[in-house]
Amino acid sequence: MRRVAALIIQQSMNQTLFTFAEKQNDMASLPVLVIKFGTASITRSNGEPDEAVIAAIARQVADLQAQYHIVLVSSGAVGAGKNAIRNYKGALSERKAAAAVGNPLLLNLYARHFAQYGIPIAQSLCERRHFADRRQFLQLKETYQELWKNGIIPIANENDVVSNLELKFSDNDELATLMAAGFGAEGLLISTGTGGLLDAEGKIIPEVKAVDNEILALVRDEKSALGLGGMLSKLTYTRMATRMGIRVAFFTIQTPDGIGLALRGETGTSFLPQKATLNARQKWLGSGSLISGRLVLDAGAVQAIRARKSLLAVGVRSVKGDFDKHDVIELLDGHHHVVAIARSKHSAADIPTGLAAQNFEIAHADDIVVL
Repeated sequence: MRRVAALIIQQSMNQTLFTFAEKQNDMASLPVLVIKFGTASITRSNGEPDEAVIAAIARQVADLQAQYHIVLVSSGAVGAGKNAIRNYKGALSERKAAAAVGNPLLLNLYARHFAQYGIPIAQSLCERRHFADRRQFLQLKETYQELWKNGIIPIANENDVVSNLELKFSDNDELATLMAAGFGAEGLLISTGTGGLLDAEGKIIPEVKAVDNEILALVRDEKSALGLGGMLSKLTYTRMATRMGIRVAFFTIQTPDGIGLALRGETGTSFLPQKATLNARQKWLGSGSLISGRLVLDAGAVQAIRARKSLLAVGVRSVKGDFDKHDVIELLDGHHHVVAIARSKHSAADIPTGLAAQNFEIAHADDIVVL
């Protein structure tokens, strides 16, 4: 009997360990979902956080945690803290001070409402350099993976308290896109005031196959008084995300169960992902790098770049900026539209021009990401 009991116990322990290992493997293989909330989405008109909205976010995200590794990108710290700053005018120093006051207020609300579902949250204050330096980004990624492994949801925001103008994100639409691209996210959801992309008649467009000039022409100047971004910003970063194979959806958290509906394409606007064959390093290069300079290319060089060939100096019409060897640069066409991002093999001063430069390679094809 003792042997039978011991065998049963051992089998039970083995099954428990196997089940735990299975769960760990399942957790490791979960797709990543990034959800971004702008200031106008989660605050009232006076800038104070809307607790009912925070509660709705916690409830809906809790329903999805078993299916995704989730990152929340949340604005609202400056709005939450600006009332504490006397004669607030919106200067950079005042925004930093307001963020220092507002960050703990906002995170306390998130923590309190997620706690109702047994979910801890973590604050992640990010700066541009965390994405520009690949080693720092990999450290950030490792930290997030540890958080997810322990059932913790990171809530990311720009580190407004210390960020300066040179290293500042343009807005949290960019931060959310860098998160999605860097982590190879399956989806990026962006809560907007309009609930989606509006057509010329003010109706929501349910699906967009590609963010082209026709789509960009629909942009209206509807930036809120509280936030920094607008629809043009959202579409710019949506184009980047979809070109990296990420599905993007615009929705509004004011819609009941809006997050789940947006995931299923049943509300707002869905932007279809494009076919992408980029590896993790190329995704980082195309989205997270600080741009140090620009090269304007002729039509032949643009065609070669789009055909996944290396960039030769003979195709360069002009050099803009004082970049160094191994810096990341933008490659522009004759209309100054960005066609690719590249890591330069040479400094700006060392790039020759003219026919003598015909076989001078500026960037290898493996270090070029076509956008």
